[in-house]
Amino acid sequence: MKVGEQTLDLSRPVAMTIVNVTPDSFFAGSRSMHIDEITMRVEEAVGWGAKIIDVGGYSSRPGAEDVSVDEEVDRVMTGVEVVRAKAPGVVVSLDTFRSEVAAKVIKRFGACIINDISGGQIDPEIFDVAAKFRVPYILMHMRGTPKTMQEMTDYQDIVADVKDFFAEKIEFLRSRGVDDIILDPGFGFAKTTPQNFRLLAQLRQLQKFELPILAGISRKSMIYNVLESTPVEALSGTAALNWACLQGGANILRVHDTLAAVEVIKLHNYYKNVNG
Repeated sequence: MKVGEQTLDLSRPVAMTIVNVTPDSFFAGSRSMHIDEITMRVEEAVGWGAKIIDVGGYSSRPGAEDVSVDEEVDRVMTGVEVVRAKAPGVVVSLDTFRSEVAAKVIKRFGACIINDISGGQIDPEIFDVAAKFRVPYILMHMRGTPKTMQEMTDYQDIVADVKDFFAEKIEFLRSRGVDDIILDPGFGFAKTTPQNFRLLAQLRQLQKFELPILAGISRKSMIYNVLESTPVEALSGTAALNWACLQGGANILRVHDTLAAVEVIKLHNYYKNVNG
């Protein structure tokens, strides 16, 4: 997959590291509000083997408060500037659902993946930004907004509903000129813990679309609710479910903990090679 002049090789799974330039993301270990903190996180992630750095300036945790466009632009630009300076060969992903944020950052720093948690439902013009700049677009399944999503978990069949959502949105994206699409089933977004696990068990069904699949389960409530723990204590659970994601065909693991994810990927690659 081309991201401007860069090539993202997804023939083997890769790790995408989360860099939240926010004060309120649900996992404190991913928050990096200052240049030195962002620099340290980026350098560590790249040193451990991250292939994508996902920069966000708006917390998507349940009940998150709103952030102005200008504030989000400033935060994301701060993070991307560090990545471009410290790791120019690494692909940048923009964790935003706002077309204005994506357009301003891409104009300044060049091609980046757009990672839209809303699937274009909050700001449909983000599809036009992806088409105009010819950048890959991560299409995620969610209902509502970060503030309201946990009130919108009434599905007849979670797996069928997610597949129907993707079928409709992929057709629409392609009609608007967006060719490079990555699918994210949206674990934890407008889904209960049992629904998350049903979706995880059927993740391979998304391969019918013949598009890369991103799985983001890192330290989420679907892990720590079952373990009766906290996000801070959810690393081993994350590693276990990341293995399940890879078994389900995930091409990208979106994570807080780069080294653990890279090691899970390495072990899974070896497992597959040995067993054909």
